[in-house]
Amino acid sequence: MQRAELDALLLNNVVDVRFNRRRPIFGKPSTRRIFCTKSLELLGSVNGRISLNYRPPRTVPKYNPASKDLVIVWDIFMQDYRNISAESAVVLKVIPANDEFWKYFNESLRPMSANDKILYMES
Repeated sequence: MQRAELDALLLNNVVDVRFNRRRPIFGKPSTRRIFCTKSLELLGSVNGRISLNYRPPRTVPKYNPASKDLVIVWDIFMQDYRNISAESAVVLKVIPANDEFWKYFNESLRPMSANDKILYMES
């Protein structure tokens, strides 16, 4: 997927993405899955700050993410910033970053246990 295309998709949606790990971890799959977004409207909302523990960035990266074909996103499960390699990204699901996401979040994501989330990330 093109970096600009993935970046644009993330601005208004929550996206389920599978991508290759940049640094493989022994005993773990070579890919990782992530529920993520760049929607400031969603993340900056009261629900985003409370339920997703979103916090605005304090600094800028010391590298150029575009030069490495990376997209910086908010990881909904890990509740932190992560880099996605756009080159290997495969979009599995797209949910609009509006009330539709919160319905999905409350019905499908919130009830997941920590182990369920780990299994999801490694699937």
